[in-house]
Amino acid sequence: MADRLTADRSESTFGDYKLPLAPDQAVVEATRCLFCADAPCIKACPTAIDIPQFIRKISTGNDKGSARTIFDSNILGMSCARVCPVEVLCVGACVYNHLDAPPIQIGKLQRYATDRAFTEGWRFFEAGPDTGKSVGLIGGGPASLAAAHELRRLGHRCTIYEKRSTLGGLNVTGVAPYKMRAEQAAEEVEWVLGIGGIDVRLNSAVGEQITLESLESGHDAVMIGAGLGADSRLGVPGEDLAGVLGAVEWIERMKLARVALEGVRRCVVVGGGNTAIDAAREAKGLGIADVMMLYRGDEGGMSGYEHEWHAAKAEGVRGEWRALPVAFEGAKGVQRVRCTRLDASKKPIAGSDFTIDAELVLVAIGQSKLGDSFAKLAGVRVERGRVVTDANGFAGRAKWYAAGDCANGGKEVVNAAAEGKAAARAIHLALGGKEGGARNG
Repeated sequence: MADRLTADRSESTFGDYKLPLAPDQAVVEATRCLFCADAPCIKACPTAIDIPQFIRKISTGNDKGSARTIFDSNILGMSCARVCPVEVLCVGACVYNHLDAPPIQIGKLQRYATDRAFTEGWRFFEAGPDTGKSVGLIGGGPASLAAAHELRRLGHRCTIYEKRSTLGGLNVTGVAPYKMRAEQAAEEVEWVLGIGGIDVRLNSAVGEQITLESLESGHDAVMIGAGLGADSRLGVPGEDLAGVLGAVEWIERMKLARVALEGVRRCVVVGGGNTAIDAAREAKGLGIADVMMLYRGDEGGMSGYEHEWHAAKAEGVRGEWRALPVAFEGAKGVQRVRCTRLDASKKPIAGSDFTIDAELVLVAIGQSKLGDSFAKLAGVRVERGRVVTDANGFAGRAKWYAAGDCANGGKEVVNAAAEGKAAARAIHLALGGKEGGARNG
């Protein structure tokens, strides 16, 4: 799949923000681990990787065993090592944070072990004995990939239906390139599919080429692993100008092709979440001299991770707080962003209007939810665009399960991997499988 990506992509400009560990560095870092009995790092990991175990194996030179431990819990361990917000998950939970000492660099150690597995071609799992059952999975992102791999280990046949021409979801199209580039995500997809027996139907939009009814009748179970939809819009004049783009749309263009930035000296990113911060850092990294984030709240109220915003500021991104665009103007592109100031309750302040000149505006105020596409299925409950499930992903209608962004509203890759695996285990039991199931590798 990686060979389908064009070589001339804007994301190729970026190198690693967090450099990998050399073998001797990995061993030294691993030996610092206290191997805590209560292991708060495991509790902080949505996929519950046995972190002390995989770190101990690195410290004793058993890199292959370390990778096996990681992948047994999270088959997407390579990408999660790069894209997980470890600062607020496992690393943030490390006991060293309470001992006035640097926490264990768990993400880097996980990357060291999983990268070695990819480099060496280590494979740990094979498909279980055929159960004669089949599962359809809607969407080809992390939730479906994690679920399909687990289902194959348990012996169930799988078909992934993906509306795009490539698998991988946001790992391929949306992850900041200084964390992971598209070809690395594509390599991981091929590695996951290497277990065999996962049928892939690309360019197959469920609800269009394929009906929900045909999926239900054609499979013994169906899992909805769809992600999020299009960028949300501000609903203000001038939003259709050529220079105003949704941030997710622009990031995808930048990752899969080359974006035209000739004449772009100033960029305004509207929003205060992680997508907004990523877009701002990417715009700066691509050479745009002046990049500003425009947020309706205070700096401390941004929903984006604090460590990501600190990195953006260090790279020269600046912020404008309690401000909201009310119109965009320009003949050929955005030349002027008209804004208003907001008070502490986020209400417009009369007479506070001001303007910002910019050639490019990226709107990052959220994405539409896709759950409503499944609301017509009797028994499936949808709230504010999200498919409502129980703890195991059951969606309320026999045969139907959901995992990932369509159910959680838009969380991390590691959450999608955890939910996909949990749904796969629930499907296995519903199809007559035994608790624990066929484990292999």
